[in-house]
Amino acid sequence: MGLVKRGTTWWMSFTYQGQQVRRSTETTDKRLAEAILGKVKVQIIEGRFFEKSEPQQRTLKELMDRYASEHAARRANHRRELTSIKNLKTFFGNPTLDQITPKLIVAYKNQRYAEGVKPATINRELATLKKAFNLARREWEWCTDNPVCRVSMEKENNTRVRWLTVEEEQRLLAAAIPWLRELVVFATYTGMRMGEILALTWAGVDLFRRTVTVFRSKNGERRTIPVNTTVLDLLNGKYAARPGKIDLVFHSESHTPLDGSNIRRALTIALDHAKIQDLHFHDLRHTFATRMVQAGIDLYKVQRLLGHKSPIMTQRYAHHYPESLREGVDALEAGRLFSTNLAQSQIRSCEASLSH
Repeated sequence: MGLVKRGTTWWMSFTYQGQQVRRSTETTDKRLAEAILGKVKVQIIEGRFFEKSEPQQRTLKELMDRYASEHAARRANHRRELTSIKNLKTFFGNPTLDQITPKLIVAYKNQRYAEGVKPATINRELATLKKAFNLARREWEWCTDNPVCRVSMEKENNTRVRWLTVEEEQRLLAAAIPWLRELVVFATYTGMRMGEILALTWAGVDLFRRTVTVFRSKNGERRTIPVNTTVLDLLNGKYAARPGKIDLVFHSESHTPLDGSNIRRALTIALDHAKIQDLHFHDLRHTFATRMVQAGIDLYKVQRLLGHKSPIMTQRYAHHYPESLREGVDALEAGRLFSTNLAQSQIRSCEASLSH
C-alpha cells in the first residue's frame, strides 16, 4: 500500500480483497495524501472500507459545479451555460453519475417539452450535460461512459432568417433607449452574437486598424472583424467616455456586465413602440449577413465575417442575391458566343485561303 504521483496529483495504490485498487487523493500535497492514505488503512483494518467506483461516488452537483468553474466560465456564452446548468440541476437533483441514464435524460427532454421549451433550447441544455460528461470521462477520470451520447438530439428548425429593413432599423433606433441603441447598431453592423458583444473588452478593439477581435467565439476560434465608419464612431465615442478601469466595452450604468434577459426585455419594449413584430436580438446578425449578400459580397467572405466553420450555415443567405447566379448563366452564354465567333472567324479565314 503506497502513494503514486500521476502528473501533479497523488494516487493511492493498494490491494483490497484480492483486487488492485487505485484511487486519487485529489491533492498535490504529499503530506495530505499520506493522511488520506492513513485513513483508508484504518477503514480497511476496521472492516469499514468498501470500494466504490468513481461514478458511484461522484454526484451531478459535483459534475456541474466543476464544469461551471473550469469550463463554462471561459466560454463566450457562459451566461447561457449557467442557465442550462441551473435547469439540469432542478430536474435531476443530485444523483450519483451512475444513476443518470439515457431513460432519465429522455424524461428530462419530455419535461422540458411539457414546459413549452423549444427544441433548440433543449439541445443546448443537453449539449452542456454532454460536454460535462465528456470532461469527466476523458480528463477527470470520474466515469467511463457518457449517457448523453446514447440519446438523440432534437430536430431544430434553423430555416428562420428574419432581418431588419432599413426603414424598420430607423424606427427601432428611434424607439430604443441609448444603451440598447448602441447594442443594436453594433450588432447590425458587425454581425457579432450577443455573447460575443457582451464579452468584448477594449483589449479586443483596435481603433487604429479599425477592427474588433472575438477571442472566444461560439466554435472556440478567434476571429477579427473589420468595422465600418458607423461602428468606429460608436467605439470612439464610448472610448472617450470610458469610466476609469472598466475593461468591458458594453456595460450597465453601474459598470457591471449587461444581462441578456435585461437586453431582451428592453428590446421587446422598443419593438412594441416601433410597431415591429417577430424580431429577436439574434436577427440583427441575420440582418448583417443578409445585407452583405444583397450588396453582392460573396458567401465565402460572409462566412469568414460570421465565423461559420462550415459554408452550409452561410448558404441560407444565398437566395438573397439571385443576381450572383445570373452572372454564372451569363458567363455560359458569353463563352458560347466567344466560341461561335471564334469558329466563324476560323471558317472565314479558311475560305479566304482557299479563294487565293
